[in-house]
Amino acid sequence: MGLFTVSCSPEEDITEIAPVETQLAEKPANLSNLELEILNLVNQHRTSLGLSQLEQLNIISNVAETHTSYMIENDKVSHDNFSQRVTLLTNNAAAKNVGENVAYGFNSAQGVVSGWLNSDSHRDIIENPNYSHFGIAIEKNTSGRNYFTQIFIEK
Repeated sequence: MGLFTVSCSPEEDITEIAPVETQLAEKPANLSNLELEILNLVNQHRTSLGLSQLEQLNIISNVAETHTSYMIENDKVSHDNFSQRVTLLTNNAAAKNVGENVAYGFNSAQGVVSGWLNSDSHRDIIENPNYSHFGIAIEKNTSGRNYFTQIFIEK
């Protein structure tokens, strides 16, 4: 099977500021309560459809964290450099398929998950039956607004 990648919008080729490899070692992903709640809501939704629950994987959250920081530094929600994240997860997490959802401004787990589920392209990623693992990163910008990156992989 070949590599298949999905993001909820077209990728733009822009070089990220810092290499992600330095953050890939299986360092613990210190997930916040909000991040854990989002992961739980996604798994509850998948279970309600008869899909398998996804396993949180630190390396995915670490890659997501780098992209969330990038979005804040550039003051925009994007899928910039998605192919780089795919390559990193393919090489370091044995990913065969990668999907990504990003968001901005939500204050609650239910709000962001509902937003993703109300969008066909985001919902398709959450409901992909082939995904087995996921990770997430949320960070506030200087105005206190949340930026979200959630990445899904098939191993």
